Amino acid sequence: MLDAAEELLVAEGPGALTTTRVASAAGVSVGSLYQYLPDKEAIVEALAGRYLAEFEGLMEALADDASAAPERWTDPVGRLLDAFAQRYRDRPGYRALWFGRELTPGLRAADRDNKAALAGGLERVLRMLGIGDGAGLATAAHAGVLVADALLQEAFRSDSRVEAALIEEAKRMLRLYLADVIARG
Repeated sequence: MLDAAEELLVAEGPGALTTTRVASAAGVSVGSLYQYLPDKEAIVEALAGRYLAEFEGLMEALADDASAAPERWTDPVGRLLDAFAQRYRDRPGYRALWFGRELTPGLRAADRDNKAALAGGLERVLRMLGIGDGAGLATAAHAGVLVADALLQEAFRSDSRVEAALIEEAKRMLRLYLADVIARG
C-alpha cells in the first residue's frame, strides 16, 4: 500500500494521497486500507517515516563504513554529501513530500528528531576518523547536518545545473567548517 502511495505521490503530488486513490492504486478495498492507513495524514506520516528511516539507515551504513575502512574517507564531506544527494535523487517521493505543504506538526517533530539522529551519526563518523573529540563536536555535527540539509533541499528544488553547483558549494562550505572544527579541537 505504501508503494502504491509513493507512486501516486511521485506521479501526481501529495494531493493524490487520498484513501480512495491509494486503495485503488494498491488494488485493495478502502476498508482494508483503513485498517492500516485510516486517512491522508496517516498515509503521509507512514511515507515520511519510511523516508526518514532510510536516511538514518544510510547514515548508519556510512558510519559503519568509516569504522571498517577509514582509508576510503579522505574526503568525508564529499563522501557524505554525495551519498545524501544520491538519496535525494533516488527518492523523488521524499522530495515531493518534504518540499510540499504536507508537513504537519508531527512530521516537523519527526524531521527534527531525524536531523538529531543524523547529527549523531555524523559525530560518530568524525570520531571514527579521528576528527575531533571535543565537547563541541556534537553541536558542530548538528550544525553541519542543518546546513547540508538546507542546501540539499534548495539544490533539489532547482534545475540540474543549479543542483550540481549548489552541492559543490555546500561541500566547499562544509569543508571549511570542518577545518575550523578540527582547528578548534
